[in-house]
Amino acid sequence: MDEEKSAGFDRRAIPARAAEGYWRAADGWAIRRIDWQPQGAARGSILFLPGRGDAYEKYLETLDHWAGRGWRVTALDWRGQAGSGRLGNDPVTGHVPDFSRWIDDLAAFWREWSGQTPGPHVLAGHSMGGHLVLRAVAQGRVDPAGLVLSAPMLGFTTGFLPVPLLHGIARLMTRLGDSRRPAWKWSEKPGETPADRSDLLTHDAGRYADELWWREHRPELVMGPGSWGWIERAYASMRLLDRPGMLEHVTTPVLVLATSADGLVSPRAIERACARLPHCKAVRFGKEARHEILREADPVRNRALEAVDAFLDRIAAGVQAAA
Repeated sequence: MDEEKSAGFDRRAIPARAAEGYWRAADGWAIRRIDWQPQGAARGSILFLPGRGDAYEKYLETLDHWAGRGWRVTALDWRGQAGSGRLGNDPVTGHVPDFSRWIDDLAAFWREWSGQTPGPHVLAGHSMGGHLVLRAVAQGRVDPAGLVLSAPMLGFTTGFLPVPLLHGIARLMTRLGDSRRPAWKWSEKPGETPADRSDLLTHDAGRYADELWWREHRPELVMGPGSWGWIERAYASMRLLDRPGMLEHVTTPVLVLATSADGLVSPRAIERACARLPHCKAVRFGKEARHEILREADPVRNRALEAVDAFLDRIAAGVQAAA
């Protein structure tokens, strides 16, 4: 079997049953999307949001899996990355003036999408996408029946320095120069250049190579470091979500996938957040899993998908029982 294929699925091609397109925000900004229509009646609908510097191409395999189980599936780029333009000074630095811009886009898209697709509606996000979808729920901007978070960015793995100090340093750096300038060298980890980027993301060499293949064939997907503005606004957004009462008032059922070996986001921050969420179930991995759990080697990925599928089954059954 070719390394880019698994169980007959070609990870380097847009599936025939998926359709790519654009959604235009109120200000006219074109934001890329991809949609799957399931065969037969849909069990409900899933909206997936990827992480910082990500593109939905990396998750085709998982999105198609959910569509194969009867879900109407949509994935959406974040404004300013992948195929949805840029907000910084160059094509590769990830920048945003404030995370609230992304929350506003998500809320506007959610209103339209949830009105046009069958329920129950489930929201899913990876890394930065997990942070943003959780924040949107906590702030009452979206109202999913369930929330799936893969390695959510609720804190950085920056050792034991206090977050207020790190935030203060980032704020200072935005004032010492253009906030849109890169905050680190070509890397996925703030403050550190890894010897091998894949060591942070996945043990699966084939799935890691898929991302590089898509970047070569779709150069608009290429994104490197985040800006100092992104770093500072990320700390501000994570501290906002960490305020007392924010997570405690989330009544949505939440499933979290996390690994103690995550080299990008803080496992301790994820544990604290899950303990505060009233209806949170965590599926925990160890050294066998890196940051991109849904793109890991099959033993890890299969266990994660089984947990997500069981969670989605309960969401669908709950709505059917209430109907």
